[in-house]
Amino acid sequence: MGLFSNQFLNVIEWNETRDDVFFWKWRNNEIKKGSRLIIKPGQDAIFLYNGKIEGIFKDEGNYEIETQIIPFLSTLKGFKFGFNSGLRAEVLFVNTKEFLVKWGTKNAINIPSPRMPGGIPIRSFGTFSVKIDDYIVLIDKIAGVKQEFTVDDVKERTLGMLDQLLMKWISKEGKDLFNLQANAFDISKGIKVDLDMELIKIGLTVTDFNISSFNYPEQIQKMIEKNASNEMVGDINRYRDIGMVDAITNNPNSGMAGMAQAGAGMAMGIEMARQMARSMSQDNDRAATPGTIICPGCNRPVAENMNFCSSCGTKIVRADASNQGAVNFCHGCGAKLVPGAKFCSGCGTKLE
Repeated sequence: MGLFSNQFLNVIEWNETRDDVFFWKWRNNEIKKGSRLIIKPGQDAIFLYNGKIEGIFKDEGNYEIETQIIPFLSTLKGFKFGFNSGLRAEVLFVNTKEFLVKWGTKNAINIPSPRMPGGIPIRSFGTFSVKIDDYIVLIDKIAGVKQEFTVDDVKERTLGMLDQLLMKWISKEGKDLFNLQANAFDISKGIKVDLDMELIKIGLTVTDFNISSFNYPEQIQKMIEKNASNEMVGDINRYRDIGMVDAITNNPNSGMAGMAQAGAGMAMGIEMARQMARSMSQDNDRAATPGTIICPGCNRPVAENMNFCSSCGTKIVRADASNQGAVNFCHGCGAKLVPGAKFCSGCGTKLE
């Protein structure tokens, strides 16, 4: 008897083997008495009867159809299983995750440009993320006639549309047609809004849209790269200097390299001379001149009649008979004096 009764049992579940399927429809002649529904993580289960939604179940688990599912259906909540008859219904399993869709222009799109008769042919590539948003619309537009729906189905619906949206938003937000990547964020934002409005019509929503690159014809790309190089250099003098360095690096025995090395040597000599001149000027500034003495604190000239240095505030102590017990400093070079000395041991200045 047990074997006879178990032959009518169904296990209704979706064993996902691919990661690109939005939904999958379980179809059988009928759901038998004693059947069970298994909902796995990341899945919702939708019961359909005559194409209409009877119930949506979102909590993962293992459910007995007769006692845990049918009482919560709309028009079938009073259904009673017969010995040989079952419930003729369908179960739609929905993948609730976000799907990443890679896109790229089928053909180059011509963007109007006053500098390029006929426009600039541009290709573009990127990704966008999409998920199921409205089950009722999805069933009405897609699931009613398809067994499953995949990422490739979304691509087929959107690629032609994206060419038109790219042309629209590049024209609106592409402030520099030769540097569109700089405005990629604003272009992507506009496309996301328009693409979402289209996919909502089939029950999907766009959660993110990205442009990875804009590709130009080879000749235009070379022109863009050359222009970028010139802007990086900034002016003709820096461009020349970089060229000379390249000549030395790539061909050290060339005439250009010799000229560059000579120029570099001359520049170094001039810079050394400038540094020596600055050093001598600083030394001269610190040398004692008539009517001044050297401050022992900062080695700067101070007027003879000053009692404190105007630069650092050090007290000026002069070598004279009244300061025999004090620590004295030479008024000529600022060196510390030996007590009782009549001449400075540092510069020979007479101290009397």
